[in-house]
Amino acid sequence: MTDAQQISLSDVNTMNAEGFVALYGDVAEHSPWVARQAEAMRPFATRAEMIDAFATAVGGASVDRQLELICAHPDLAGKAAMRGELTEDSRSEQAGAGLDSLLPEEFEAFTQLNSDYKTKFGFPFIFAVKGATKHMILAAFAKRLNNAPTDEFQEAISQISNILRFRLEERVSDE
Repeated sequence: MTDAQQISLSDVNTMNAEGFVALYGDVAEHSPWVARQAEAMRPFATRAEMIDAFATAVGGASVDRQLELICAHPDLAGKAAMRGELTEDSRSEQAGAGLDSLLPEEFEAFTQLNSDYKTKFGFPFIFAVKGATKHMILAAFAKRLNNAPTDEFQEAISQISNILRFRLEERVSDE
């Protein structure tokens, strides 16, 4: 979404609940429940407060619900990307990080790291790729594979909060 398509915070605060969820239900990957919970925290005084409401919805969810949210995310440079099955946000973010134009050996590295990560942790590697390069992502993969499962679960939730922030900053103006 471009700046010209941003919605003002005052418009966000005055839309009905169904409109809010229809517009922001996709911000958390395939998890409109996050927008439903954030919507109940309106009105928002600032865009940052709106972003915090989404993060609060995720942070306040049960561990099982958080795990469902983590698992709703696609692998980076994974099969869903190759089949063209990513959400528009994920496709754009991954392309911005160069994951849509990997060399064959880079694609193999991502495939192996995705597999190793899922084997160790039981959920996909989550990384807020906006502003990152494929090299930064590969380095994060290597580092985070050494994390303890509980630490990595919290890191995944933190990365999702970053993704939510990036997506909402693109969609909502702070006026």
